[in-house]
Amino acid sequence: MVKYSEEFKVKLVTEYLYGNLGYKSLTKKYNMPSTSPLKNWVRSYKVQGVDGLKRRNTKKEYSVQFKLDAVQFMLETGASYLETAVQFNLNNHSMIQRWLKAFRDQGIEGLKPRPKGKPSMSKKINKQKKKEEKKLTREEELERENELLRLENAYLKKLRAFRENPNAFHEKHKQRWHSNSKKKDSD
Repeated sequence: MVKYSEEFKVKLVTEYLYGNLGYKSLTKKYNMPSTSPLKNWVRSYKVQGVDGLKRRNTKKEYSVQFKLDAVQFMLETGASYLETAVQFNLNNHSMIQRWLKAFRDQGIEGLKPRPKGKPSMSKKINKQKKKEEKKLTREEELERENELLRLENAYLKKLRAFRENPNAFHEKHKQRWHSNSKKKDSD
C-alpha cells in the first residue's frame, strides 16, 4: 500500500476542489492506481479540514464504548465505512471495518483490546504438561514411564555401540541415510 504525504494529499484535494479536473483526470495526472484514495481525502477534508488528511503517527486506543457506538451507528443508519469514519472523526475507515467484523464474529468481546505481542511459549508448554499430568491414571503413568525407560535404554545402547566402534556406527548410518534419500528421490 502506498502512503502519500500530507502535502501531496492537500495538493490533490485543493486541485480537485478549486481546479477543473475530476477524480479520474487527477489520478491519471499523478499516476495513482485508483480514484478511491482521492475521493476519501476529499470527503475527509470537507468534514475535518486539513486535520482529516494528516497521518496519525501514534496508535490511539479507542474504548470499547467508542467502538460499539461507531458499529451501532453504522448498523442503525446504514452508513458506509467511510461515512461512519467521518462521523466519528477517524482518518482510517478500515478500522471500522475491522471493528464491525470483530463485533459480528465475537460480539462485544471482539471489541475489547487484546494483549500485544506473542504469548510466551513456556506458559503454554507448562499448561499442557500440567493438563497431561492431571489427566493420566496410575496405569497410564506407568505405561508412560515404561516407554521413557525403553527410549533411554535404546539411546544408551546406541551410545555404547558408538563408543566401542565409531567408524562402524557412522558407516551403518551412512548406508541407512543413502537408502532413505534414494527412496525419497524415487518417490
